[in-house]
Amino acid sequence: MASVTIIVGHPQRTTFCEALAEAYRRGAESSGHTVRVFKLAEMSFEPILREGYRREQPLEPDLKTAYDALAASDHWVLIFPLWCGDMPAILKGFIERILQPDLIKRQGTPNAMNWRIFEKKSARIIMTMAMPVSIYRYWYGPHALKLLRKNILNFIGVKPVRDTLFGMIADSSSEKRNGWLKTVETLGRGAE
Repeated sequence: MASVTIIVGHPQRTTFCEALAEAYRRGAESSGHTVRVFKLAEMSFEPILREGYRREQPLEPDLKTAYDALAASDHWVLIFPLWCGDMPAILKGFIERILQPDLIKRQGTPNAMNWRIFEKKSARIIMTMAMPVSIYRYWYGPHALKLLRKNILNFIGVKPVRDTLFGMIADSSSEKRNGWLKTVETLGRGAE
């Protein structure tokens, strides 16, 4: 069985992103996987790297707990809405803060360019958006998806990274949303 860490990268509470996280958790636990869920809206941490990568910014207790869960898990699930063509700032800040200590420790060492600090892990990105998924993928180009997959997750060793995108969220019916929740619950059963 797999150990799964779910990150809900939405700055607000009681959102459809939280419902998706709950559906994934329910599916994963029903198959015997262990699951930890972190809702960034509930966590207390400074999302800004005040010193960049010049000096370590110690992780607050909530970030340290999340870091330990991510390090110990086999599979990550990142759930967030597409805002202004990208992930919400709180999720980007979370990622930067989580990675900063390891990346600083590698500076000036033979491993400085080897940023694969989380190898042998897989991930699923679940993204919601107001536009149709096809418009996002083919007209605008899935920049947030590419950034997260290639520039962040693959770069730190997380592979494979799969994605599930849900569009037209604001106009979706309750039947449509229930179908999406069932889809995500099924994904959770396989921890994929």
